[in-house]
Amino acid sequence: MTDLPDRLSQDPRSPFHDATLLERGVGIKFNGQERTNVEEYCISEGWIRVAAGKALDRRGQPMTMKIKGRVEPYLQAPDSTPDPA
Repeated sequence: MTDLPDRLSQDPRSPFHDATLLERGVGIKFNGQERTNVEEYCISEGWIRVAAGKALDRRGQPMTMKIKGRVEPYLQAPDSTPDPA
């Protein structure tokens, strides 16, 4: 699978959640900068969702805010370091 979906979410309750793809590792470049705190993204609409501090909603989930800009997702390279076993 070389193509990433238009929309992907880390929330397992979301219809846009793909656990196998997230296990492989997906990185996000947002407006040319590497972002590591992205909860959800949409390429076609041009936004990412990030946690808004430590605030929680009434269901105990982190509150998020939507930021608009250029979204570039990519698959991260697997680690080449062997496990110390």
